[in-house]
Amino acid sequence: MPVLDHIALIDPVSHLSALAAGPATPGDLKAARAQMGFSLAWHIILACLGVGLPLLTLTAEWIGLRTGNPSYQLLARHWARAMGVLFAVGAVSGTILSFEMGLLWPGLMGRYGQVIGLPFAMEGIAFFIEAIFLGIYLYAWDRLPPRTHLLTGVPIVVAGIASAFFVVCANAWMNQPRGFTMRGGKVVDVDPLAAMLNPASPPQTVHMILAAMMVAGFLTTGVYAVALLRGRNDSYHRAGFFIPFVFAAVITPFQLVVGDWAARFLAEFQPTKLAAVEGVFTTSDHVPLTLAGIAQDGKLHYGLEVPNGLSLLVGYSPSTVVQGLDKVPPSEHPPVTITHLAFDTMVGLGMFLLFLGAWMLLAWWRTRRAGDGDVLARRATRPFLVLCSLSGVAAVVAMEAGWTVTEEGRQPWVVWGLMNVRDAVNPAPGLMVGLWLVLAVYAAMTAATVYVLRRLARERPVPLAPQEEDVTTYPVV
Repeated sequence: MPVLDHIALIDPVSHLSALAAGPATPGDLKAARAQMGFSLAWHIILACLGVGLPLLTLTAEWIGLRTGNPSYQLLARHWARAMGVLFAVGAVSGTILSFEMGLLWPGLMGRYGQVIGLPFAMEGIAFFIEAIFLGIYLYAWDRLPPRTHLLTGVPIVVAGIASAFFVVCANAWMNQPRGFTMRGGKVVDVDPLAAMLNPASPPQTVHMILAAMMVAGFLTTGVYAVALLRGRNDSYHRAGFFIPFVFAAVITPFQLVVGDWAARFLAEFQPTKLAAVEGVFTTSDHVPLTLAGIAQDGKLHYGLEVPNGLSLLVGYSPSTVVQGLDKVPPSEHPPVTITHLAFDTMVGLGMFLLFLGAWMLLAWWRTRRAGDGDVLARRATRPFLVLCSLSGVAAVVAMEAGWTVTEEGRQPWVVWGLMNVRDAVNPAPGLMVGLWLVLAVYAAMTAATVYVLRRLARERPVPLAPQEEDVTTYPVV
């Protein structure tokens, strides 16, 4: 889905005039950050579904072709229709974000637009490929041979992942700016490829793509978990539950490994951000790992400390020195409390989702080993489904918390070490009006999207044959 693919529409003359007018007032800066933050937080949910839902849809269609079970074909048709709706709405919200980059942050785009233009342009190409093949996939369902139709969905999956990759590369550049030289206050010797493939790109892109797939998987799981709790225990709803759940549960442990990789990247390349994430104010060794807590007077209060925990995680030794916030001026300190609590929220919810996958695996193993599926079903099915019904919300909150860590932990820099956020914002008055307008537009889009999706949920694209209702069996949990 498009996020930032309209850089060519930005007027460089307006950038220069905005920079000449001086920095924005604090109120304007707060309005600009609130508008951008809300727009991104709203759009990123649809972007995650745009990455993961096509893969789920193709999986259901492929299983249906192999097994001949109409439940899977029905799921694929149903999910494809929802995918079309979400893609259309995501295109609107992504376009809004594109214009916000130029309207709210002319200082950033005026100076560095030529450096980070490549990933945005590539994301635009990926978006158009996704749109073209999505149209073919939806229109040609009964007009192409089944296997040929399945293949038309592959470019949708590839383009969705590529779109996420290119956009996150641009954000990674803001954390590790590369690919240019500053000479006389001007950007020269631009190398767009080096800028896009900066040191932060690998951990950030992998982390985000896996997060998107988890959000898509667990959100879909939650919908069908609620249906199963309401007694709709047929083949269609069981398949709708188990396909996305297994998909997301398998990804979750890999995401935790990638998260550890990203944290180690911070220790090497952005130690100030790591210090804010973990609430480390003083550089030292034998640094504890603090769970929760509020930053006050240069220290985390009310948290639970694990002795030597952070030093062990960073360097596998209690004597590992961890850089604290005392190495940078107070004016360059990120907001510690919100960054630290957002990180703990992300990790805590990730462990909850990992627990659900482990529960499922254990239940499957016990059912196969002991043959006590009925007993296990009576004791554990409903609590498990209740927790699974919350997994979608948990995955979304974890993903939003992760982005909060990424953005708040970089403050006060919009480009790490080079440009302050205050110097990038549009100094023109009226940004608060724009914020209220955007809130109204997104409220209308939310209501319309929920209404359409609820209408789709009440309909089945094709009838399900009664004799096929209970063909497929699953492990009982």
